[in-house]
Amino acid sequence: MHDAPLSVDIVLVPVDGSEESVTAVEYAVAIAEKYDASVHVLYILDEGIVRGIETDTLDVSVIAEETGAFVEDATAIAAESGVSASSSTAYGFSTTQKTRHPGSVVLDAVEDVDADFIVVPREPMADEPGEILDRAAEYVLLYASQPVLST
Repeated sequence: MHDAPLSVDIVLVPVDGSEESVTAVEYAVAIAEKYDASVHVLYILDEGIVRGIETDTLDVSVIAEETGAFVEDATAIAAESGVSASSSTAYGFSTTQKTRHPGSVVLDAVEDVDADFIVVPREPMADEPGEILDRAAEYVLLYASQPVLST
């Protein structure tokens, strides 16, 4: 029995601006380049940022500038390899929806952009427990129906 070769059109990579995110973007671009695919960069805002936005204790324009700068860097990495990239931003946490968490946000985005491969960074376990990408990675590894590379 022969399995069909892997077909990849869109590689989704969730990021949070960390160094692990940069590494994941590089892997996502390499996969996209190999399969002549594109990359979708999903910037996930963590719980502290979401709460800060909702309580007006953080300046939304500063957050937008910081996330935008990271996404621009990520799309530049893709462009250097001739890979097209798109992006979006999502809250990885909700104060009103129990079911909204980083992993479900990633899988929702996979469906929204019709991604067929996921590269999810994992933050070192020695850091502060419960980092957003680590929580997302565990959930995605358990529940994604697409191939997943955890960096």
